[in-house]
Amino acid sequence: MTATTADAPPPDLRLPKRRGVELSLLVCAVLISVYGYIDVGLTKNNAVPPDAAGYGAGLGVLALLAHLAVRFRAPYADPLFLPIAVLLNGLGLVLIYRLDLETPNSVAAPTQLVWSTLGVAFFIVVVVFLRDHRVLQRYAYLSVAAALVLMLVPIFFPAVNGAKIWIRLGGLSFQPGEFAKILLAVFFAAYLAANHNALAYTGRTIWKLQLPTGRVLGPIVAIWLLSVGVLVLERDLGTSLLFFGLFVIMLYVATGRTGWIAVGLVLAAAGAVAVGWLEPHVHSRVEDWLNPFASIEAGDGPSQLAQSLFAFAAGGMLGAGLGLGHSILIGFAAKSDFILATAGEELGLVGLTGIFLLYALIVARGYRAGLALRDPFGRLLAIGLASILALQVFVIAGGVMGLIPLTGMAMPFLAQGGSSVVTNWIIVALLIRVSDSARAPQPDTVEPGVVAPVVEAEL
Repeated sequence: MTATTADAPPPDLRLPKRRGVELSLLVCAVLISVYGYIDVGLTKNNAVPPDAAGYGAGLGVLALLAHLAVRFRAPYADPLFLPIAVLLNGLGLVLIYRLDLETPNSVAAPTQLVWSTLGVAFFIVVVVFLRDHRVLQRYAYLSVAAALVLMLVPIFFPAVNGAKIWIRLGGLSFQPGEFAKILLAVFFAAYLAANHNALAYTGRTIWKLQLPTGRVLGPIVAIWLLSVGVLVLERDLGTSLLFFGLFVIMLYVATGRTGWIAVGLVLAAAGAVAVGWLEPHVHSRVEDWLNPFASIEAGDGPSQLAQSLFAFAAGGMLGAGLGLGHSILIGFAAKSDFILATAGEELGLVGLTGIFLLYALIVARGYRAGLALRDPFGRLLAIGLASILALQVFVIAGGVMGLIPLTGMAMPFLAQGGSSVVTNWIIVALLIRVSDSARAPQPDTVEPGVVAPVVEAEL
């Protein structure tokens, strides 16, 4: 019997920390955001916004505090995570502020800045106090219990825009399902890491697909079905689709069997067809997706999806310019679900491509950090968290561009939504913690109280 582990760097080799690179990129991210803020004010009012200095200082202080937390507590972390998050968050604030100028009775940018501050605070707490990501593996079942509670609570509150996904207490509202996705990712990673050998090498083969035993696969399938069932009852189909994709991706990574991808696609298609026909709210969105210009032909004016497509078309290659678009015609969801249409119209295909590349970079770096880790839990956790961001971007961008039916989710960092921006900052913090563990020099001994890396035995 021989023990195999991933190759570790020689003891005398020290990877560069790249904190100076991170700080330089953060300065660029803040300057780009402040420039966009000033540009909107000049375009709409022919004057620099009076609070531009305060906005720049606030965003700069948040970026600096986050950088100091990473510099002292995660010095080997990937230098791209934090600058990309700051830039996306800053661009989101600029786009929301630009739309606020069209809706003076519904101002959202100041509130979004407060939520962003809270998100950065959670980011700092995670980076500073979570010394090792493997500690989370101990709380797998507590995480899934908390996730199910968070998803169940909104059922007892009134529906908002056809979905029971919000908790409203006075003037405060938040979406607990946003936090549940992190907890479920922790549970999936912990359970699959503990049972990946049984999932990959035991069970029976049906149609060239090796199915694990029910004793091993049953608990995680039950948790997934329960979570998706609750979300369907709440009509939160976007999050249920995200959870389904997360489950299939992590199961594939844990087992290495491509058959799970095929099974996932078949089940997703079957579920989408069933829900599309049985649920009136979803059926209307499917009809709108199949013929987005039907309302125009009927003489009722353009639908939200049609207005979104018009905005993308008007943007062309270079865009109309910040503040010169008309995406506010989309309606009530212009600052949330459809904020990408504003980016497409006013920044054009070039700007939209740049935004997608930022998302692609953060996802790719998350996968890279996971693949560099030696412990299965950390590998699955990093890939799961990065996949959450990837699936969100695909579902939202696909919906507003007419690629798939609309599902009603918030674009990470860009869209209005306090729960979303706080959750995304926590995801970035966990990815930074994982990447620090992946790039840091490996100690010869394991510190007391820290879970030791898993070593696989090969016969």
